[in-house]
Order: sequence, then structure tokens, then C-alpha cells
Amino acid sequence: MGSPWDAAMAAALDEARAALAGGDVPVGAVVLDPAGEVVGRGRNVREQLADPTGHAEVVALREAAAARGEWRLDGHTLVVTLEPCTMCAGAAVLARVERVVLAAFDDKAGAVGSLWDVVRDRRLNHRPEVVTGVLAEESTALLEEFFRAHR
Repeated sequence: MGSPWDAAMAAALDEARAALAGGDVPVGAVVLDPAGEVVGRGRNVREQLADPTGHAEVVALREAAAARGEWRLDGHTLVVTLEPCTMCAGAAVLARVERVVLAAFDDKAGAVGSLWDVVRDRRLNHRPEVVTGVLAEESTALLEEFFRAHR
């Protein structure tokens, strides 16, 4: 039986494929409102826009905040194909998202349990719920294909 997050992760994987087509590392993200509707979409655009903050999560959180007209995303869910880095994990905490749903772990730069655990740091004033492993095989395969072609 699949996860209740499979459809949202499939949408994030579509964003990751679009990042790949644009020459960026294939990472995609969506933000769901409390009703489960997609209110923000993002994909890596660092190469495309020459923007070091052009990570999928940041792009999706910005779009969701703009749609809401407020930076606080209480009750929202960030769904992302790769474990967020420290910047993106921090952005999720600062945006006050209710949960972070991720597919693949990132042992080299992950900040939601792998290398660091920013989102569950008790010193911070907000700690989102974390759901892991949703469509992890699909995300991992996409990333491996990208990096194999770039080695």
C-alpha cells in the first residue's frame, strides 16, 4: 500500500524532472495547504538563474507564501524529493511548516536527519513533523542518472 503522500511526491518528482531538463540537479518540491492543495511548486534553478538560493524548497516556499499573502505557512506541508540542506531546512522551520515529507536522504548535505537535524533541533522555536522515504526509489534513480551523466 502506498503512502498518503505519494500523489504530492509525484508532483514534486515532476518538478525535479523539469529541473533536470533545465540543467539543474533534479530536485523538486511542492507545498500543500492544510486542505492538501498544492499552493507552491519549486525546482532547482541554481544553474538556470545563477542563484545560490535557487533550491527547490526555497522556490516552493516563496510561491506558497506569495499565494497565501503571508510568510507563515502554519498547517502547510513541504514535500521534497531530496532531504533538505541546512538552508532549506532552516527555511522550513522559519516558514513554520507543519511537516516536511521527503523522498531520498542526502548523506553528504542533508539537514533533516542525515548530516544534521535542523528541523528537530530543540533549541529552535518550531519543529516540523518529518515523514521520510516517500517514493525514495524514484527520486534516487533520477539523482543517480543525473550524477552518472555528469561524472
